[in-house]
Amino acid sequence: MTVYKMEERPIHLGLGAAAHVLPQFTGEMQWYEDYGKKHGADGHEGRLVSMHTFNESWTEWEVHPNGSEVVICLSGEMRMLQEMPDGTVTTVELKAGEYIINPPGIWHTADIDAPATAMFITAGEGTEGRPRN
Repeated sequence: MTVYKMEERPIHLGLGAAAHVLPQFTGEMQWYEDYGKKHGADGHEGRLVSMHTFNESWTEWEVHPNGSEVVICLSGEMRMLQEMPDGTVTTVELKAGEYIINPPGIWHTADIDAPATAMFITAGEGTEGRPRN
């Protein structure tokens, strides 16, 4: 039995209730591309489970068109912003132990004032990003 650090080695939840330990997380686009190539056959049902610590606000918006994303605040506080289809933006404050669901097709980003750690359960297929203005 092997123990892994969540921030270093994310997990892929795949078809047939499978769980796969992923390679060392680098944060680079190549890591995500390699992940998509290896697990893309799981389609909309595959989920990326990852944990990240943030020291500053996100510089991009992102959207997951093919499934919901669960964001669980593990420590600190973060403000999640969701852009609705009509262009309005809603903001929700998350504290440790609280979570939010980003529905499919809803653009979202986060504001961070002090270090915060969150776990993400993401339907990653088709994820897009755009710069934050």
